[in-house]
Amino acid sequence: MIKTISSLQNPFIKQVLLLQEKSRERKKTGLFVIEGQREIELAIKGGYAIKTLLICPDIVSEEKAQDLKTDYNTERIEISLEVFKKLAYRTSTEGVIAIAKVKDLTLKNLKLESKNQLILVAEAPEKPGNIGAILRTADAANLDAVIIANPKTDVFNPNIIRSSVGCVFTNNIATGSSSEIIAFLKDNDIAIYSAILQESVPYDTCNFKESSAIVVGTEATGLSQEWREESKQNISIPMQGEIDSMNVSVAAGILIFEAKRQRGFN
Repeated sequence: MIKTISSLQNPFIKQVLLLQEKSRERKKTGLFVIEGQREIELAIKGGYAIKTLLICPDIVSEEKAQDLKTDYNTERIEISLEVFKKLAYRTSTEGVIAIAKVKDLTLKNLKLESKNQLILVAEAPEKPGNIGAILRTADAANLDAVIIANPKTDVFNPNIIRSSVGCVFTNNIATGSSSEIIAFLKDNDIAIYSAILQESVPYDTCNFKESSAIVVGTEATGLSQEWREESKQNISIPMQGEIDSMNVSVAAGILIFEAKRQRGFN
């Protein structure tokens, strides 16, 4: 018999809210929240284990909920419309919310299958919206990996999942310190191209056909000194206006798709 929760004061519902709001709760429990049928489907496809599925029967039919092919260990709980509205950030998420198990995203678990890598490294991105936009671009370009250096927020932040429209689950993602990532790239013979104004050449003059890592930093501080020192070549996007920088996700998109153009979009 499927369990039903209708009270906002239910301890389990309070824990779900904590998982949404607090990074430390996600780290402590190893769990995170996914909102929306499309995002849940992408998480399942990406190999994430769904621990609990919350279903609002006032919004979604049982038949539609059954379309989510979770494994037999997944607990299914029906929740009232009032509870769903408390948990849901959006109204267009088809009446389903999942509690999933986090993955270990350390570099040691990053699998690179292609012989000619194209990787994006983002150092210390802070805004979930920017991270989500970067992950959407990486998915569109079918990059081999996205590596986040010195992360300021955990990848399973609901705002990142939401702004990436689930692309946090479709990308091959890892995190680590800048020094760890530089060592990893060198060990795998992946050339480093750092997006930095100083001592740089226009991005479209470089050859990205070899295994390459394009590295971007924040608009406020740019990349740290070690990326400048370890770069095969610093690259920049020529600016023709009054300012000398652009949104990091936009810059990443320009650089990534120049590399893809050179590779014949393969």
